[in-house]
Amino acid sequence: MSTASVQERVREHGAQGRPARIVGGGGWLDAGRPVRDGAPLSLADDRAIVEYVAGDLTLTARAGATLADIAVATAAEGQWLALDPFGAPSGTLGATLATGSAGPLAHAFGTPRDTVLGLEVVTGNGEIVRAGGRVVKNVAGFDLTRLFTGAWGTLAVITEATVRLRSLPERDESVALAVPADDALDAWLARLRALPFTPLALEMVNAPLAATLGLERRAMVLVRLGGNDDAVRAQRLLLGALGEMRDVPARVWSALRAIEPGSAAVARVSAPPSRLHAIWPVVSRIDDRSFAHATVGRGVVRTVCEPSDGDSMGQWLAAIGACEGTRIFERLPDRAWSGVPCRVDDPISRAVRAAFDPARILNRGILGEMA
Repeated sequence: MSTASVQERVREHGAQGRPARIVGGGGWLDAGRPVRDGAPLSLADDRAIVEYVAGDLTLTARAGATLADIAVATAAEGQWLALDPFGAPSGTLGATLATGSAGPLAHAFGTPRDTVLGLEVVTGNGEIVRAGGRVVKNVAGFDLTRLFTGAWGTLAVITEATVRLRSLPERDESVALAVPADDALDAWLARLRALPFTPLALEMVNAPLAATLGLERRAMVLVRLGGNDDAVRAQRLLLGALGEMRDVPARVWSALRAIEPGSAAVARVSAPPSRLHAIWPVVSRIDDRSFAHATVGRGVVRTVCEPSDGDSMGQWLAAIGACEGTRIFERLPDRAWSGVPCRVDDPISRAVRAAFDPARILNRGILGEMA
């Protein structure tokens, strides 16, 4: 769907007072609060790569371009888009940026807000807005690119994006370290964070998740190492001082991205990395089925529960409620959303929404605002 077509559709919705549900690949439609009354506005067929300047490490693509499409195009030039959100590679660039979804690579490369350079969007007013640009450096000003990234489609429909690429490392290897007992965890994590290099990814997984990934059933930290031969060799030596280390296959990362059952409830808790040792014991051993994993350098813990019965769900929700830090629910059964506070119920958020989508046409209700 062209930008002009999206603009026409949004204006029609506005004139009719009819909400729209923005759809990319369609794999994350159960994320966020239910959006029941929105007519689908799909960008899945608009998947062209508009411009790829390998020398500048930048790529511009339409919102429907899949992460798999981009991976194939950039690998041919020895480059990659360092975004690995949870879900299938068929997820779209537009959905990844709209939801601000990040995976283990955020440890080294940051979140989508750190990767996107420019956006073209259609606001809820039906206006086409271009923010940022197609170069790494841009003119300073009010950063609309970061505002639209992670807004869950409540301000505008992302139609095109320019992203920063990275060079593929010469070597890309993964190892695992066993996590120590709770009373030694704080000091051990501090040593891990203080290493004089930045791994590509540093993800702690609990015992049930480790077993599902084909590893030993115990809590582990997965470390993804990258660089030339000398760099990776030095990184291995430094990690070896922290405990017994074992190699793990590269496929562990794609398996980790795909571990969430379609019916799973998912939440994340964020706190300063120095407080990860306090959160981890609470969420990593809720029961013998719930998964938990944490991006060590960011202090973000995600926990995944299969809500097979009310008791397990209640136990899972209670454990999350007992954690310090900021709690965000990504997926929940419809019945559970009523107890979760609205994420945008403050004057600034309401004013921003009113400026870009005053009729609340786009993804109405997805962040908890009143329909």
